[in-house]
Amino acid sequence: MKKINPIKAIKEIHSLEELLESGYKLSLATIQNIDFTTSKINWHALDLENAVFLGCKLNQVDKIAIIEKGAVIFPEFPHLVYNPYRSSLYTWQELYRAAPQNSTIDFEIYNHFSKHKYSPTMIEALCQRIHDNSIDDALRDFLKPDTNGNYKIKSIGIMGGHGTLRSNKYYLEVARIAQMLTKDGYLVISGGGPGIMEAANLGAYMSKYNQEDLVKAVNILKEAPYFTDVEYHSKSLKVLQTFPNATDSLAIPTWFYGHEPSNVFASHIAKYFSNSIREDTLLAICIHGILFAPGSAGTTQEIFMDAAQNHYTTFDYVSPMIFLGKERYTEETKLFETIKHLSKDKEYGKLVHLVDSAQDAFKAFKENPPYRV
Repeated sequence: MKKINPIKAIKEIHSLEELLESGYKLSLATIQNIDFTTSKINWHALDLENAVFLGCKLNQVDKIAIIEKGAVIFPEFPHLVYNPYRSSLYTWQELYRAAPQNSTIDFEIYNHFSKHKYSPTMIEALCQRIHDNSIDDALRDFLKPDTNGNYKIKSIGIMGGHGTLRSNKYYLEVARIAQMLTKDGYLVISGGGPGIMEAANLGAYMSKYNQEDLVKAVNILKEAPYFTDVEYHSKSLKVLQTFPNATDSLAIPTWFYGHEPSNVFASHIAKYFSNSIREDTLLAICIHGILFAPGSAGTTQEIFMDAAQNHYTTFDYVSPMIFLGKERYTEETKLFETIKHLSKDKEYGKLVHLVDSAQDAFKAFKENPPYRV
């Protein structure tokens, strides 16, 4: 008889429907974030050896039966304002849902995180890590990588200043680039906040519309140009109402910068507690390249992190690095020149380009696809 590789038997189950589809074969399975309190399951009749239950709601009798059958149960933490075991990415509608004290779920989690930011208890730190691991897993489910690290979805990241006004010329230019890339089948990914990040998700959102419609959308947003303006959020909602036919994009923000509102134009939001994990993940999954619009210290950090991933082929790929803004990257700073110098004898050197328009940026990505080294 052929021996079955136990690794192949491992599966993830996130709902009662998936449990039914599995035929209740739960040995080595991970069962995540399911409420079993209204279900009648004969756990004693199932093979639960080395199964893991993450944050599932179970009555005490079922817990005893499950543990007796060889499974492990990770407990709930009902005192938390977030769910460390969540099995899906966030949406802006969920994050902006009303919370007690005239706040939102997003801001409530940020306030909770702020209290523990520098010296969390062991349990708080553990729960944050479990949460971020759950987001990692949900992100993999969304991007669908194979065992070689290839993604079925072609992802391009767009980085730039969080303080860029909606009235800034680069805001519209980035939105145009994102719209063009999304129309061509790419998934646009941003850091999820305001400024250039919002412009990226806005452009992707508007890919079912023409460039004139995109300009109209930006003109609406320009009426409240900075994220602290009173009507900043209401102008975003007006764009959603005016142009309801959305296209998917991804945002990867962090509660470390939780004072910045998550923009509402991304369909999927992978929000992390750890900024370092968030930054590394954001750059790693953008296999088809990254556009660097003008930004400050955070954008500069991302440039060198991406260069390091390319330089050492950390993920077995070299990917294009496209710099938008000749004035910013050659006159105000020497960042483009520095990266060209670093990469001159490396594989990714031929993928580093400087552009000054949406059309040239789009062309640079099309003519410089990533490749495995």
